Parts: sequence; structure tokens; C-alpha cells
Amino acid sequence: LFFLFYRARYCERVTILPGNRGSRQITYVYGFYENIGNENVWKYCTDLFGYLPLTALVDRQRFCLHGGPAPCTDTPDHIRALGRLQAVPHEGPMCDLLWSDPDDRGGWGISPRGAGYTFGQDISETLNQANGLTLVSGAHQLCHDRNAFSAPNYCYRCGHQAAITGLDETLKYSFLQFDPAPDRGEPGVTGHTPDHFL
Repeated sequence: LFFLFYRARYCERVTILPGNRGSRQITYVYGFYENIGNENVWKYCTDLFGYLPLTALVDRQRFCLHGGPAPCTDTPDHIRALGRLQAVPHEGPMCDLLWSDPDDRGGWGISPRGAGYTFGQDISETLNQANGLTLVSGAHQLCHDRNAFSAPNYCYRCGHQAAITGLDETLKYSFLQFDPAPDRGEPGVTGHTPDHFL
């Protein structure tokens, strides 16, 4: 919710993109419902996720998205042609943009997640060259040395930091890093591991 308020306050400077866990079913399983604590607010927030843009293009140079590209969405026009105002389907281009993962192997691959694809650094470079881009910025996983993974201590088991990428007026990027909240072992306290993750 903080980021929605931040977006409202700085609407000319902040864009919020959806992640692959924005559906009601997934937000319930991964704790968003529990964190909100109010069913009506949770439903309203998950409805809002359906109106967020899938990707962003900063100054026609920086391509930002949650997951990664897909074979049938290799230009901004292909993405603009998608019918956005809907829940993310379980397959297809919209799903691929949110679920695809970078991979150390080259080319396209079948994702072990069962949704989206894996893509190598060669795919990112081809996308950049074909569209006049200088950077593909994803948040889903470590992305060919240039990314900000946005969830600290993912699934309460990885223990890693998270980061938010910032761009200045010259499009130079920097990372704001933050640690996961400590697990104090108290129900309802930030940092407590929900029972379904134990």
C-alpha cells in the first residue's frame, strides 16, 4: 500500500509495475491477504493490480518489467497491443512478461516454474539492439548482472537483501538496498514467518 500512496504523491516520477504474484489466489497464498488483514481492502488492492501497466519504457532506452521478455513480445508495440484490463492469464504473452526468468544459458528455454520462459543474455542483447534500448531491467530474479530483486528474504528462507532501482535525470541507475525484517517470533509482528511457510 505504501507504494500506491507514493505513486499518488509523485505521479510524475513513480510508476508501479505488477509482479507475477498480483492475482487474488497468489496474494492469498504468499501472505498479502494476511498482511492487509481486511478482506475488502485486499480485494480492492488486487483489483487495482489489473490496471497497472505491464511494462515501462523510460526515455525510450530503459525497458522495465517484472519478469522478462517472451518470444512473441519482442517490441514495445507487441506489448501495447495486449488487452491489459484483465486478470493475468495462466499462459500467453501477458503471463510470460511477468513470469519469465533470466538464465545463464543462451537462447529461450522452458521455465521450470510452468509459466513463462527462461532467456539468456543473448536474448536481452538482441532485444536491446532491435529496439534501441540500453538496458532491460527486471525484478524477478538475478538478471544478467543488472537487476534489483525486490523481495528481501524471499519466502522467508533465502536471507538476501532486496533493492529498488533508481534513475536520475541522466538515466544513471543506482540501487537502494534494504535488509529483511528480523523474525521476532511474535504473531502479527513484522518479520514473523507465516505458518504456511514453516
